[in-house]
Amino acid sequence: MKWLAVLGITTWAVVLTFYEWPKMNPNQKKEKVTFVTLTTLGWLLAVLLLFFPNMPGPTQLLDYIFKPLSKLLEEK
Repeated sequence: MKWLAVLGITTWAVVLTFYEWPKMNPNQKKEKVTFVTLTTLGWLLAVLLLFFPNMPGPTQLLDYIFKPLSKLLEEK
């Protein structure tokens, strides 16, 4: 059943691309690369969250990185 959801996510990404791509000028190369990159990252994140719903979020990553620094600053 999850593969059907992946197919739905992929369908929405393709529909979004077919809707937005013709609106961009042909000489907007950087914008097109950015669009493809953000769409791909969004699709990948959606699929990862579908298969791993308890995946830690970005705030937990920042806590992991900066927690030792906050402990060091609190001691003073």
